[in-house]
Amino acid sequence: MKGLSHRKGDDDTEDQKIIDLYWNRSENAITETAVKYGRYCTSIAYGILKSREDAQECVSDAYLMAWNAIPPRRPADLGTYLGKITRNLSIDRLRTRNRDKRGGGEMPLALEELEEVVVGSDSPENEAIRKELAASMNRFLRELTVQERYVFLRRYWYLDSLADIAKNTGFSGSKVASMLFRLRGRLKKQLIKEELL
Repeated sequence: MKGLSHRKGDDDTEDQKIIDLYWNRSENAITETAVKYGRYCTSIAYGILKSREDAQECVSDAYLMAWNAIPPRRPADLGTYLGKITRNLSIDRLRTRNRDKRGGGEMPLALEELEEVVVGSDSPENEAIRKELAASMNRFLRELTVQERYVFLRRYWYLDSLADIAKNTGFSGSKVASMLFRLRGRLKKQLIKEELL
């Protein structure tokens, strides 16, 4: 999903070298991060913001946040870590941009779809519950087929439109909507079974 051509072992070694650059406070850390993850992070930000300028600013902010957080933090997966920072910054920027408007994009639609399943998970008072929800979500994703996981993540992580997902998968829009409906139902059933809902 990162669009990188390296093997996993090579990625781990390369990522550790980049993380070491952060720990050594080398200015090359951000340069190397941009070379390896720039397109990936920009893709996440642009998918949410639909603005090249805003996307670039969020990616730059993500690099700065990584610089300020490493050390003391040592991420286990640098790509996932940077992707999460970029996504959160992009969503915050979109919320700020659309504060006075209701709707107006895929983010409100996609998050509204999931709201019935994971209501209240954003509350800062529920840190333990959020961790349990994250672990449950990871279990849920591991049980999906490759196609199901792709469709679910494109909608709820990357906030793609149903039309974009249909175009990228070759499915009809109604098949994508139906698949997402069934997946939300399965996730809800799992969360109820695990007493997280």
